[in-house]
Amino acid sequence: MQLALGAGLITYILDQYHQAQVTEPLLLEQLWEYGVDISSGQLHRILTENKDLFHQEKAEVLAAGLEESRYIGTDDTGARHQGKNGYCTAIGNDLFSYFESSDRKSRLNFLHVLQGSPRDYVINETAFAYWERQQLSAAVVGKLTQGPQEFAGEPAWQARLAALAITDERHVRIASEGALLGGLIARGVSPELVVLSDGAPQFVVLVHAACWIHAERPLAKLIPHNEEHRAAIEKIRHELWELYRDLKAYRAQPEEAERPVLAARFDALVEQRTGYPSIDGVLKEMRDHKADLLRVLERPEVPLHNNGIESDIREYVKRRKISGGTRNEAGRRCRDTFASLKKTCRKLGVRFWDYLQDRVRGLGTLPRLADLLRRQARQDPAPQVQAVPAS
Repeated sequence: MQLALGAGLITYILDQYHQAQVTEPLLLEQLWEYGVDISSGQLHRILTENKDLFHQEKAEVLAAGLEESRYIGTDDTGARHQGKNGYCTAIGNDLFSYFESSDRKSRLNFLHVLQGSPRDYVINETAFAYWERQQLSAAVVGKLTQGPQEFAGEPAWQARLAALAITDERHVRIASEGALLGGLIARGVSPELVVLSDGAPQFVVLVHAACWIHAERPLAKLIPHNEEHRAAIEKIRHELWELYRDLKAYRAQPEEAERPVLAARFDALVEQRTGYPSIDGVLKEMRDHKADLLRVLERPEVPLHNNGIESDIREYVKRRKISGGTRNEAGRRCRDTFASLKKTCRKLGVRFWDYLQDRVRGLGTLPRLADLLRRQARQDPAPQVQAVPAS
């Protein structure tokens, strides 16, 4: 008996592909075994077409996550598309996950991901502060202050830059980055939102926090030249992890009196000179990023490591290894959307199967994920804290 392609079967197909990570060829064989009269083209269309409802919910999750969160973690990984190398950026925390693929990675691209679509370019105090930190030409800033200060969509912004004769590549990039940051704040994102990352330059926006595990990793990778070198490496690593342990304790129970003590211990650690350039170089790198590594002292809600987002992106990597790259834009977009929704469901305590059934059948009995996210975020209100934005 041949089965009809009803809502139940469509839910099953989406669940098998996105949750069980069954490839299209294997899923097609499985459906044929069950007696389902379906072609490979039909299956592909079920997986990739008419998914605007899901794409919209993914966008809502990002907006709610950025507005309600005290911090976000971020990372990126390779993502081939149409036979070319690309990247997928992951954003999230304990409440949500968001994946977005693109052809390149840069700070401008990261801001595009944070903005979603459509993008807002706004010239405000946030934009001015960013331009000042990036030392954008005063003449260019003067041009930008004249006339309209808000632009909906990239075409409108690019047209404005062209009208002002701002064509230098660096000027265009920095002006665009600042206006995108201004647009985020204008949408309701807090300028004190902490971005936790592995320290890659493209992620250093708003208030930045660095991952201690990534900071220590170069020491762990060093190959000792001799016994003295080995002893020096072990000594620094031991002191580093002792400080890390005490920072964890501070994070669990913050005490104002401990802040200067822990900061002084950090200084004593990174100011050491071992006589080995390989070790001293790592300590200098940590010294240069002191504010980011000690962000926990003023923002104890922020983790000391980026393991959470790396765990999120690891599942994405598994899908890449199983299925390879995507062949068309619809496939790439659906891969990102359903990965985002699946991980967000798990974090909010929603069964992905129940979510798919509700949305495919149009029942509307399960709340929007963004509403669930806001509800959970507001059960534990964030303390009012001050932090210095990253340069």
